[in-house]
Amino acid sequence: MADFCAYGMNTGFVALGYAKVAILGVVQGITELLPISSTAHMRVVPALMGWPDPGSAFSAAMQLAALAAVISYFYTDIRALAMGSTIAIVRRDFADPHLRLALSILIATIPIVLAGLALSPVLNACNSPLRGLPVIGWACVAMGVLLAGAELFARHSRGTEQATSIDAILVGVAQVGALIPGVSRSGSTLTAALALGFRREEAARFSFLLGIPAITLAGSKELWELHRYNLDPHGWSVLAVGLLAASVSAFAAIWSLMRILERHSAWPFVVYRMLLGVLLLAGTGLGWL
Repeated sequence: MADFCAYGMNTGFVALGYAKVAILGVVQGITELLPISSTAHMRVVPALMGWPDPGSAFSAAMQLAALAAVISYFYTDIRALAMGSTIAIVRRDFADPHLRLALSILIATIPIVLAGLALSPVLNACNSPLRGLPVIGWACVAMGVLLAGAELFARHSRGTEQATSIDAILVGVAQVGALIPGVSRSGSTLTAALALGFRREEAARFSFLLGIPAITLAGSKELWELHRYNLDPHGWSVLAVGLLAASVSAFAAIWSLMRILERHSAWPFVVYRMLLGVLLLAGTGLGWL
């Protein structure tokens, strides 16, 4: 493992090889877009299999696969937002709802950018304390409780067309919590959107649209960091295999999430998160993990 921490960044995914990274890519793609924390699973699955930690750089770079799935699935929404904002700028119609939502999304991205830059040395470090299994366990439980609260007490009546700048900023602030492994970007933003009264499927839509800049920046930053740390061609090829596997599973995950939220509720994810968190805490406490 030392060879993959020579420069202070954990690039343990290289040691896993193509087959194991493909497996982790599938897991990453599914869990990145479901509110169950991809980071938690990127620590739990290798720990159960006896594999080394692939590192936070791997998890962040894999977000680009999720980005491809989000853009594909919400292409119509994204196209309308982009074209509407462009037309509004040309006409200088600064009250246009498309432009206001686009600007709100950009403003809402600022908190996680600043927090991400501040925490980057800790998150990317080898054996980072924030990637410890007990931390992830407690984060899973805490977010499970918050998501349950949003399901129980929120109104579930608003649509994305009713979203305001304040809504975007509040969900953007909640997104900062995703820097803590186990919280989940989709989990924190979905919970915040539900708490603000959005319908379940609309909360997911709002969450994904708002997350596009953050996912793009996080994934691109990690690719640049890997370049700076002179990742060799073999390492890049291993990463490419993971991205390909994650992109396929991510699209399946986003389709499944929208169907579940449209027809049911977020309770399956609440139960799963709570069970995962308790398992991690029990496993680390009793020495199983």
